[in-house]
Amino acid sequence: MKETSQILVTGGGPAGSTAAALLAQQGFEVTLLERDHFPRYHVGESLLPSLLPVLDVMGARERVERHGFVRKTGAFYAWGGQEWSLDFDEPGRPAPYSFQVVRADFDHLLLQHARDMGVTVHEGVMVRRIKLEDGRATAAVWSTKDGHRGETAFRHLIDASGRTGVLGARQLRSRRFHDAFRNVATWGYWQGARTLPHAPHGAIGVFSLPDHGWFWAIPLHDGTLSVGLVTDKHSFGQARHRTGSAESVYHHAIGQCAPLAHILQEARLTTGLKVESDYSYVSDRFCGPGYFLAGDAACFLDPLLSTGVHLAMYSALLSAASIAGTIRQEVEETDAHRFYQTAYSHAYERLLVLVSAFYRIHDGRDSYFRKAQSLSHRDQQQLRLHESFLNIITGADDLHDAQNTTVDQLHRTLAEPLPGRGNHGLGGHGTSQMLPLPTRSDQAAAGLYLSLGPQLRLLRAH
Repeated sequence: MKETSQILVTGGGPAGSTAAALLAQQGFEVTLLERDHFPRYHVGESLLPSLLPVLDVMGARERVERHGFVRKTGAFYAWGGQEWSLDFDEPGRPAPYSFQVVRADFDHLLLQHARDMGVTVHEGVMVRRIKLEDGRATAAVWSTKDGHRGETAFRHLIDASGRTGVLGARQLRSRRFHDAFRNVATWGYWQGARTLPHAPHGAIGVFSLPDHGWFWAIPLHDGTLSVGLVTDKHSFGQARHRTGSAESVYHHAIGQCAPLAHILQEARLTTGLKVESDYSYVSDRFCGPGYFLAGDAACFLDPLLSTGVHLAMYSALLSAASIAGTIRQEVEETDAHRFYQTAYSHAYERLLVLVSAFYRIHDGRDSYFRKAQSLSHRDQQQLRLHESFLNIITGADDLHDAQNTTVDQLHRTLAEPLPGRGNHGLGGHGTSQMLPLPTRSDQAAAGLYLSLGPQLRLLRAH
């Protein structure tokens, strides 16, 4: 293990591997420390089409294509008492398809790609803490499972340590959980499920339940169907007390969801169930002297619109460009930080608004679940919700005026062009254009925008 590295990345998931690969491509010295040994299990299998351009920039598209993941050509919703399909091959989409991935495979491919780009990767190394000198991140203190300990100094850090949040959550304690989306997810994997009728090939299925939550159904290339139940903690706790177990809650809810029960009629659950809760949070700051927080280390919203991997790789691209620009002295570090904070927080807030708007048209106007997902005053502090909402739901005046929006109205609105963005709606799965890469001067964040080639860099808007 080297004692110093120009750039250190903690975490080898999509955020860490993407950022490391992008920086190594440009000739920088990059070391990546990953706690686990890959491949390792992770949930979050449904990817958005807007990830394909990022895979192209980092040179990993062909590797992912060859693996044989299910091609996801759209999404199917049975939500709020209505049903509709979204196809990714409509005009204005960033790509005509995406992938449904086994994350153990997908993440391993990205980590191997980072190695091939020249990143020094160490697996089985846990970063215990980050040393701060006068508020600046300077070194990582680490240990291995066989008892070795040490530290690695760096000039620049990307903390992509996921929910663990070595720097932001543990040390800086800058993570705050949303009052809304305090939900519980329960999921497992099924064999022998039918395909979704009237849905695009490889589509994710999203099904709302009367009053108390929703399901995802994701077809995977190993022949399994990932099926997850999301409900609020209050309802989940009551149901588990009444039925006796999380398994009983899960199977009872499937029985209440006719479209899902139909495709699972001849299927069998082949794994145990996994349960996670309180997974919706955001850091007060996404960067600071010597460091950037990327992916789940910075924030996680909600599984509803499959945005976790997108935010991870989106933030990886932004942080890599920010560090590259700083090292090459094209921008001052403080300017790069303002760009990253502005671009990343805008992306997160747009998703926050859209997910909240989606939950507002959940089954049952007065349902507890629907109310539980509403943004509280604390959630709204420091957020530009009015601006974000106008950027997403064109023509609406305020988040709270969306109370009577129907699924059909929301679907039509999401397909409309955004003001000043040309002929590009939000696109497939409701999200493919909501996180536009700031690659033009009119899309600048804090006065800077991305140039993706031939070098990844930040340019000033004129």
